[in-house]
Amino acid sequence: MAGSSSGIVAGLTVAAVATVGFLAYQASATVPAGLGSTAHASTSPAAVAAKKAPRDKKNPTALPAGSGTGERVVYSVDDDRVWLVAKNNKVNRTFKVTPGTVDPPTGTYPVTSRSNAITGTDGTPIQHVVRFTNADNVAIGFSAAVSGATDAPDPTTKSGGIRESIADGAAMWEFATIGQSIVVIR
Repeated sequence: MAGSSSGIVAGLTVAAVATVGFLAYQASATVPAGLGSTAHASTSPAAVAAKKAPRDKKNPTALPAGSGTGERVVYSVDDDRVWLVAKNNKVNRTFKVTPGTVDPPTGTYPVTSRSNAITGTDGTPIQHVVRFTNADNVAIGFSAAVSGATDAPDPTTKSGGIRESIADGAAMWEFATIGQSIVVIR
């Protein structure tokens, strides 16, 4: 009797696994295009435009047009510049940064994690780390070297650290809490 019971249980298990597999296949086959995508950034036209955002030629440090609305951090990978933007679209602060060797793709990202003080991938003690995405298997985020150095990174290593001065790093730390939008533009 025990042998037949285990055979029934094994048969039912195989049938259940096959049914779940079939239903999963059906569900994945009927997902609308783009819905099953695993992109981390938003897909709004302003956020994913590969071309350079328009600039004010008279004021090169002005917030670029097309960089979103509302409270956000705007980071230009072409200009190595950051803008901390308030809810009313007023720039609270803008500053130059030194990018790592790996740039994030254009798009809008939420701040996903923060660390008050750690050691960077290059061995440098850093503080006020604000991470928002990964690219090329490297974490991307803003940070300030404890020493205040903003030297260019070693080009032979993969680094996603976007270095700021100590004062700018403190301002970013206060502004960019978990969930804050980071808009990356060209």
